[in-house]
Formats: sequence, C-alpha cells, structure tokens
Amino acid sequence: MSRGRLAAVSSVLDQAASSATNILVLVLAARLSSAAGFAAFSMVYVTFTVLLGLSMAYVGQHLVLEKAGERLGPACRSAVGFTAAASGAVGAVLAAVGLLLGGAGGRAFLALGLVLPLVLVQDGLRYCFSALRAPERALAADALRLVCVVAALAVQPSGASAGRLVLVWGLSALPALGLGLWLLRPYVRGARADLRPYLRRGHLGQRFVVEFAVGNGSSQLAVLGLGVFATPLAVGALRGASTLFGPLNVLFNSANSFAPPVLSRLGGGRPAVVRATAALGLLLAGVGAGWATVLYLLPDRLGRELLGDTWTSAAALLPATGAQYAVMGLGTAGLLTLRVLAPKATLSVQVVFSLLSVVLLLGGYAVWGPLGAAWGLAAGSALKATAAWHRVSRTPAPVPVPVPTP
Repeated sequence: MSRGRLAAVSSVLDQAASSATNILVLVLAARLSSAAGFAAFSMVYVTFTVLLGLSMAYVGQHLVLEKAGERLGPACRSAVGFTAAASGAVGAVLAAVGLLLGGAGGRAFLALGLVLPLVLVQDGLRYCFSALRAPERALAADALRLVCVVAALAVQPSGASAGRLVLVWGLSALPALGLGLWLLRPYVRGARADLRPYLRRGHLGQRFVVEFAVGNGSSQLAVLGLGVFATPLAVGALRGASTLFGPLNVLFNSANSFAPPVLSRLGGGRPAVVRATAALGLLLAGVGAGWATVLYLLPDRLGRELLGDTWTSAAALLPATGAQYAVMGLGTAGLLTLRVLAPKATLSVQVVFSLLSVVLLLGGYAVWGPLGAAWGLAAGSALKATAAWHRVSRTPAPVPVPVPTP
C-alpha cells in the first residue's frame, strides 16, 4: 500500500475510533448510572465537549494549517505545551466550581477539572500527527484510548456516581497519552516550545474560536431558546432529531480538522484542491442522506429504544433534519476549501449565515411549528453551503509548500 493511501486509510480509521469512543462512553455511562446520575454525567460531558471544540479551534485547526517543514517540530511541541497549560488552568477553575457546588454534580465537575489536562492533551496529539502527515500514529494512540476507556467503564459497578465515572473516564486516557507522547518524540526532539504566539492578538485560532462558537453554538442555543415560548415537546423533538445525527457532527468536524494537511500537499494547485473538496462534499452529502434514510426506515420499536417517548415527535422531523445534514456536507467541504485557500475568509461566512439559520429556525417555528423550525435550519445550512462555494469561486490559492518527513 502506498504512503498516501496508508495515510488516508489511517485517517478514516482514526476518526472512526474517536467517534466510537465518544458514543460508547455515553452508552456505558447511561447503562451504569441512575437517571439523576446520568443527567449529572451528561452535563459534565457536554462541558468537556465544548472545551474540546474550543481547543480544536484555537490550537488544532491552526496547527494543521502549518506548512513549513522545519517549523513543524517546534509548532507541535508548542501546541502540546499550550494545551497542557491552558487545560490545567481551566481544570483548576472547574475543580473550584465543583467544590463550591457540592453534591453529585459538584463532584462530577471536580473530577472533570482533575482529568481535563489528560484528556485534552491526549486528543490534541491527533492534530500534531495530522500536521506531521503521520495519521497512523494517531490511530495507534486513539485505538488504545478506545480499548482502555471501554474496559475501565465496563468494570464499574451499576449505580456508580457521576464523579466516579468521570474520574475513571479521564484516567483511562493515561496509556494513550503516554503512547502518543512517545510516538511524537522523534518529531519534536531538540525543538523548543514557544507559547507566546498563542497569546498574541491576531492569532489565527482566535478567528476559529469565534467560528466554532457561532457555527456550532448559535443554532443549539436557538433550539434551547425555543423553550421560552414553545412547548417542551417541540424542543425535545428538535434536540432528539439532531442527537440522532451526532456521528455526522463528529465526521464533519473531523473533516475540517484533518483534511487540510492532505489537501495542502496535493499537486496541481487550486484546481486540484477544489476538485478534491468538491468530491468530499458530495461524499459527505451522500453519507448524510444515507444516514437519514436509515433512520427514517428504522422500526418504531428500535427508535423508542434510542429516544424513548421522544422518538415519535423526532421521527416526524427526520426528512428535514436529513436534508439539513446532506447540505451541511456540501457546506463543510466549501468551508474546508476556504480554510486551505484563504483561512481568514471563513469567519464572515460562518457568522452571517449561522445567524441567518437562527432567524430561519425561529421564523419557521412561528409559521409551521417544530417541522418549520427543522426546515428553517435546513434552509440556513443550504444558504451557508451556497455562500461558501461562491466565495471559493472568487478566492485564489496559495502556493503549497512541500513538507519533508523527519
């Protein structure tokens, strides 16, 4: 198998391992916990997910755009150092908040604060290996992470507290973290870390953080905001329908994070990049449509096992939510193209069209109820995809810089 094909296969398998880890953690926690315990665990895991997204945006997405070969070693060491320092500071805050809150929820947040540096640094190593064009090393560490977390949670007693589950989940990252650092060592040996660029005004990660907050947070906050004047059933239906497409969210985010290094070494300049991302967009759109079809044809009995009583109302929204995720695949590829050709061009598209999606969501609900809200989100995603590809058509490409292997 050629080096390029091995890298592509390793990247896909690594994303599959990461997605499986996130899904299995929630499934195992739900089976082990009481309803109240899983509610506390879910709040903590949502917090971790947001922090992981911010880390991915601020550190990871900036790192994978690094092209100069001689700078990759110091860049990776700096990224690991900054992630460790920042996650340690945030973890201390979370631990303090947990102590102040008390109770089961407080203990769960305390546990998250203690293990946050472990899990964020371990996940951050994936971006180092992506930038270094060594995804098979990320796969090795993430596969070990999957095995360890499943084994650690599987032996916990039924009714285990949220704090205990969070602590076990976090500590189970230690073997993968150790392996990842050992695999990274040959690339960063002798390199010096410099954390100052991450603290300077104008750091590219600051734009990506805003994009993450707007692109991923605005529609979710809008759905929650419906609870002010909508029925809980409407909010639950929208949340339930979007939850069923959770694996695709991981896939789309992974494409944004790990495709740039692959695209940057394509021969043929801008046309080759556009052709590759257009093909990726069609593939992601097909996956979204296929997943929606599978869910739509799912027997009610299985659907109720997934979402309980929410299944009936959520199932009615599947055509609209499926259309949303299909066009999101095209939009993801369009934004990815801009990320490679003109990284600063993505912010305006994300801000304008994410806010427009919120307007369409609220307007759709006002006119047609939950189904209108779902179609409003789909229309907003379609407009964002159109705008992204229109911007691509007006953006020239930089000259790619070859990256030697260490």
